[in-house]
Amino acid sequence: PPGVMIRPYLNGFTIAFNVSQPSTWQPYVDSMHHFLAAYDDKVQEEKNIECVSGQYFIQGGNESEEKKACQFKRSLLQNCSGIEDPTFGYSKGQPCILLKMNRIIGYRPGAGVPVSVDCKAQKGNESDLRSVDFYPGNGTFDLMYYPYYGKITHVNYTSPLVAMHFTDVKKNYLIPIQCSLNGKGIINDVNRDRFLGRIIFTLSIGK
Repeated sequence: PPGVMIRPYLNGFTIAFNVSQPSTWQPYVDSMHHFLAAYDDKVQEEKNIECVSGQYFIQGGNESEEKKACQFKRSLLQNCSGIEDPTFGYSKGQPCILLKMNRIIGYRPGAGVPVSVDCKAQKGNESDLRSVDFYPGNGTFDLMYYPYYGKITHVNYTSPLVAMHFTDVKKNYLIPIQCSLNGKGIINDVNRDRFLGRIIFTLSIGK
């Protein structure tokens, strides 16, 4: 079962900044733009194909044959794409964080049903984290991005992302947040492995 990782990932699993001090959040924003450059709509249109949503993209043929990859355009991330708001919400104290599933060759997550993401305050008060928006759609990894055939043949493969937009987080507090994958075959409750099917990070947003 897959592990997960977040972006931006700069100084461990704490994302801390003050809204009124751009120098504290600009590195996160720069990191997001750098990471999403490969997802630019034009880049994806040139390299990859449009696939049929809602079903696995199973490719036959010789094992050594180059496989086609499905487009994942950053515009799918809507308010977290960095297109309309080039600060990804950081300038407003409403940061976007991207979640990426680790690549596993041949894996078909969710057994035919897309894997989804949810987030909650890990400790403390549920009201510390009042609202999270998910993109694309309702925060799912479309089946068409699976299976992955490995970097030798799946040359232009672009991992699908789920963007989590933390639009209402309690300010001036350290809030540990757990975001989990949910779906058939997903394991997200092994205490000794905090990256298996879930990730725990801390948000600290000052005014």
